[in-house]
Amino acid sequence: MSHFDQLVPPHVRALGAYTPGKSLRQAEAESGVPCIKLASNENPFGPSPLALEAMRAALAKGNFYPDDNAGALREALAAKHGLQPDQVLVTPGSTGLLNLSARTMLMPGLNAVTSRVSFIQYQIVTRATGATLIETPLRDDGFDLDAILQAINAETRIVFLANPNNPTGTLFDAAALDRFLDRVPGHVVVVIDEAYYEFAQHFAEQRGIAYSRSLDYVRQGRNVIVLRTFSKAHGLAGLRVGYGMGPAELIAYCAGLHVTFSVSSVAQAAALAALRDEEHIGKTLRNNAEGVAWLGEQFAAMGFRPVPSWANFVYCDVGEDSVEVVKRLQDEGVIIRPLKPWGAATAIRVSGGTPDENRRFIAAFRKVMPR
Repeated sequence: MSHFDQLVPPHVRALGAYTPGKSLRQAEAESGVPCIKLASNENPFGPSPLALEAMRAALAKGNFYPDDNAGALREALAAKHGLQPDQVLVTPGSTGLLNLSARTMLMPGLNAVTSRVSFIQYQIVTRATGATLIETPLRDDGFDLDAILQAINAETRIVFLANPNNPTGTLFDAAALDRFLDRVPGHVVVVIDEAYYEFAQHFAEQRGIAYSRSLDYVRQGRNVIVLRTFSKAHGLAGLRVGYGMGPAELIAYCAGLHVTFSVSSVAQAAALAALRDEEHIGKTLRNNAEGVAWLGEQFAAMGFRPVPSWANFVYCDVGEDSVEVVKRLQDEGVIIRPLKPWGAATAIRVSGGTPDENRRFIAAFRKVMPR
C-alpha cells in the first residue's frame, strides 16, 4: 500500500469515477469498424452555424483570458428568462453548478436526497464533500416525490431533481412540483436539473401539459437552483457551457467557489450566438420528437417496453446484461449507453440521432437481439 492512502481522506478514496460515453475513437479502435455514437445525448446536427461563426471570431482573441463572470452571456440569459444578472451563474456545463452547489451547502454529517437510477453525478458531487446521498426508489420509472419528501431529515441540505430524468426520460409536471415545493422544509435547497428543458417543453406543447414553472420559483425567491445547459439542444457539449439560476445570495456563494476562467471565451461566444439561432434549435427539436417516437415504436414492435421519453433519448429494459448488449452493438458499429453502472442492470439508453443513424441503430439492434 502506498503512503497516499494516509494523505487522501476516506470519502475521496471511496469515490467512483464517472464513466463517460465511449468516444468514437476508442470504440472504432476496439471494434475495428466505423461507428456512430448514440450514447451521450448529443445534438446530431452539431453546433448552429451562428455559433460556429462566433467561435471562429473568438479564436482570434484566444491570447486573452475570458471574462471570468461571463458578463455578456449572464446578461443575455437574465434578459431571456426575466431575471437579474446576479441570479445567473455560468459554469462549465450544468455539472459545474452541481459541483458548486454541493461544495457550497454540504459537508460531512449532512446529506442530499435524490432518486435511484438518476444522473450519476449527483452521487459523485455529494460524496466528494463527505456528505451522504440518500436515494429513494423509482415509481413508474420516474421520481417518487412523496418518497423523497419522506426521506428528508434535519441533516438534509439539497434535493436533486432531474426533470426530465436521465436516464429514464420520465417527467413530473408543474403541478406536482408545486405541491412538492410547498412541503419542502426551509433548510433544504431543491436543485431542479432541467438539462433537457428544450426537448421537454417541445413535447409538453405537443402533449398539452404544463411542464415547468421553475423560473417562477426563482423570481419568487424560493429555495431553488434551476440548471440548464448548452450541451444538448444547442449542440455545444464539447465546449462545456451551462448555467444555473437561483436566489442572488445563494448564487453569490456558489460563485465564490468557482474555478477562475473556467468557461472559455470561445464557449461564451458560441453560447451567445446559439441563443439567437431559433432555426437550428427548432430543427433539432422537430427531428428529436420524430426520432424518439420512431425508436419507441421499433422497440415495441420487437416486444420490448420502452419508457415514453420527454428528452432526446429512449430508455428500455432489454431483459439481459446491458453491458453485454452494448458490446455486441459496438461490434456492429453503434455506440449506446449500458445502464448497469446506474443501477439498472438490464436497461439501455439510446440517444436520438439523425433518421439515418436511428435506422442504423435499429438494424444493428435487431441483429444482436433477435426476438
